[in-house]
Amino acid sequence: MTLTRKKSIATLLQQVKDSELKRTLTATSLIALGVGAIIGAGLFVRTAAASAEAAGPSVVLSFIVAALGCCFAGLCYAEFAAMLPIAGSAYTYAYTTMGEFVAWVIGWALVLEYALGAATVSIAWSEYLNNLFGGRIPYALCHSPFETSLTGEHGMINLPALLILGLLTLVLIKGTQESATLNAIIVAIKVTIVLAFIALGWQFIHPANYTPFLVPATVPGHEGVFAHGWGGVLKGAGIVFFAFIGFDAVSTAAQEAKNPSRDMPIGILGSLAVCTILYVLFGHVLTGICNWKEFAIAGKEASVAYAIQHYMPGYGWLALAVTIAILAGFSSVILVMLLGQSRVFFSMANDGLLPKLFADIHPKFRTPWKSNIVLFFFVGAFAGFIPGSLAGDLTSIGTLFAFTLVCVGVWLLRRADPTRVRPFRTPLVPLVPILGMIVCGAMIVSLDTRTQVIAFLWMLVGLCVYFGYSYSHSKLNPSADHAKATPVG
Repeated sequence: MTLTRKKSIATLLQQVKDSELKRTLTATSLIALGVGAIIGAGLFVRTAAASAEAAGPSVVLSFIVAALGCCFAGLCYAEFAAMLPIAGSAYTYAYTTMGEFVAWVIGWALVLEYALGAATVSIAWSEYLNNLFGGRIPYALCHSPFETSLTGEHGMINLPALLILGLLTLVLIKGTQESATLNAIIVAIKVTIVLAFIALGWQFIHPANYTPFLVPATVPGHEGVFAHGWGGVLKGAGIVFFAFIGFDAVSTAAQEAKNPSRDMPIGILGSLAVCTILYVLFGHVLTGICNWKEFAIAGKEASVAYAIQHYMPGYGWLALAVTIAILAGFSSVILVMLLGQSRVFFSMANDGLLPKLFADIHPKFRTPWKSNIVLFFFVGAFAGFIPGSLAGDLTSIGTLFAFTLVCVGVWLLRRADPTRVRPFRTPLVPLVPILGMIVCGAMIVSLDTRTQVIAFLWMLVGLCVYFGYSYSHSKLNPSADHAKATPVG
């Protein structure tokens, strides 16, 4: 059994030439895709969570630590995306450098990032829509069957979550350019409101809220190694890392970029740079307006609106605008996550590791429409019938794992094929990949044990699928074609 069989770069480049996907994306639209995926639940929800649970006002340092890990990984992604402009992201890169088995592991881990992430964000979208409507949506129609209200009402199905998933799936089927245009409009709305919060909130900052800057071990509930001081900053980085998920989704659209060798590095690193600056400023203002301890008991998911309503008199309209921005932000995150997952499945199906239907292209729209439909039902099953709390930090751990292996892949390919033409070169190899592995690995370790165990169980399921189906159906399996051609019975 050969688990390290690799896909040659020549084969990948030929696939790029033969691709039926339509090339419509520019560097600007790729940056917008990245910002669209990045600014969402992470900024509006995870900032307060990381502050309350681990980092306090030093959550701005958590953002910087998370950004460093993303920066190191982003430089590695940029080299791969410019050199191998093909759908599939980290999965495809691993197939070339580390072999089929590792590629499958990454592809399976990316389901945690994209599919489960889309489900989690769609559930949050439903909650905020209900808040916008003043709680008028019946409890049974916006909660899963496993949830019960304080008054004893039982949930049945989360219809708003299914609604937004269905609408965005139709947009994705219609075309990548249409998806990018809608995403650009949403990005403009939410970035404008984020900037408004930063600019208007600055005057309401109370310097006393920054003291002490690092959470002391004497604070109740912060006695653990990763719950105070610099340990708290690291744990906070693992929590807010969810806020950076999305820049790697840009690489999944490489096969649809007009000039990938130039535009992919700009899209990946440009979106990461824009969002990092906004995140640090946003976290600084939020923890300056409201004391971080309040987020543990009063703010929670509506933390930004809470801070505005209680500490920014005269700006009640901004709380409503933030809620609208959150809905818009969630929508674009779901859109890009569904796009990213369908493109990963597209690549895996082209390699024979998944059924062919995931690679079928619509004759008119030139998009993997069947994959989008299957994803709607798969993601919708989680969004409509499973509580969002079950997802936990699984999305982050799956992404961190993929980032780590991409860093390894760049280093390995530099050693195995040093003369290969690279339109963009990661600087300081192997230092940058090693630093990326260390920072991302540290954030994985800082996450809670339950998340690590569930992620491990998910990978075991993936191994069963690989050895039960993918290994024998792989196009790199010499007997695969013969097996399909041989009549049964």
